[in-house]
Amino acid sequence: MKNWIMNAEFLAVVDFWEREKGISRDVLLAAVQDALLSAAKKAVGPARELRCVIDPKSGDIRAIAKLIVSEKVLSKHDQISVFEARQIKPDAQIGEEVEKEVTPANFGRIASQNAKQALMQAIRKAEKQLIFSEFKDRTGDIVSGIVRRFDRSDVTVDLGKYEALLPNRERVPTEEYQIGERINCYVRAVENTSHGPEIILSRAAPEFVMKLFQREVSEITDGTIEIKAIAREPGYRTKLAVYSRDEKVDPVGACVGLRGARVKNIVRELNNEKVDIIRWDSNIKQYVANALSPAKLKAFEVDEVNRRVRILVSDDQLSLAIGKRGQNARLTSKLTGWHIDIDQEQATTVRGQEENLQQAVEILANIPGISREQADALVHHGFVNFELLQQAEVGDLAEFPELTEHAQEIIQAVQAESARRSLSVDSPGT
Repeated sequence: MKNWIMNAEFLAVVDFWEREKGISRDVLLAAVQDALLSAAKKAVGPARELRCVIDPKSGDIRAIAKLIVSEKVLSKHDQISVFEARQIKPDAQIGEEVEKEVTPANFGRIASQNAKQALMQAIRKAEKQLIFSEFKDRTGDIVSGIVRRFDRSDVTVDLGKYEALLPNRERVPTEEYQIGERINCYVRAVENTSHGPEIILSRAAPEFVMKLFQREVSEITDGTIEIKAIAREPGYRTKLAVYSRDEKVDPVGACVGLRGARVKNIVRELNNEKVDIIRWDSNIKQYVANALSPAKLKAFEVDEVNRRVRILVSDDQLSLAIGKRGQNARLTSKLTGWHIDIDQEQATTVRGQEENLQQAVEILANIPGISREQADALVHHGFVNFELLQQAEVGDLAEFPELTEHAQEIIQAVQAESARRSLSVDSPGT
């Protein structure tokens, strides 16, 4: 008996899943045979030792029962007459078992429906098992995939053979993805859910940044440089503490790379997230000072018992040390594992404060492209030195009415001045 579903089309489907997904042909055929047996039992009835056979080349299906040769047939489901048995096997004897094809006339349609359903169930089950087998040891790797669809804020990513999930909680808040876009992700976990194994991806995990550095910096891979700690606010800023076992190797310089090439590649992957590479130090004072750089710190008070560090800074360094919305201090605390308190050193006199502010205004007003009125407004709003102004963005300045119209011009002036100073450092003889 031939049925078009079970011939060319069926075998083509089986071949596709075996070739493209790596699912065993035997597993798929076994699942279909089980489904066909169930269909045959319904169509044929309680035939003795009923089984179904699929020809692996042609796809033909046959229902076969093993009947006992009897002189008198009392049950057609269990017995076969001597005459009929000898049509199948000429030397059949009473009491012997003979296999007889009992394929019903309408079996093709029922078999096709059951086979399709069983095949898809077997594929889903086998796929889930393959996902778990392949990815259970890949937790912690970076994988590349294509954005396929969105379910609310969750992103489904096509990894080739399988699909993975980038949940909203693992997304970077400043990033937007487009369908068809290729993205790199960190394999956070392979979870067994009620729907089977699920690959959970992340771009927000601190480990994602660590893996990018391991991939980019060969000295980390070979063990010369060790990443001691990392603190991250995804999309905004990351602090990475590194240490070299070889005194001849500068861990910060190695991670930055020649002319910043290595760290630039990582920053590009992170969509311009700021990355601070910190030299780790066993001395907590030096470690904190490195983490808060370029802010200049006046004094330290270290509470070893409660793991707290109190830092005093001058008034013009306070904003730089704390950072935008407290980010610098907060990340330093996460990085070091110590609670960081930053306090302002009391100014000696009001006159002294005014002189410092006026001096700050003069310094900013000397930058080409920034007027004295703009410099005064900048200092008034806390941008008391060039280093702090370098960290500002157009949106930060646009918040203040007197600076809104000139925010873009000021940022461009700062960038030009920064480039000029950098050139002067690189070329001291000019």
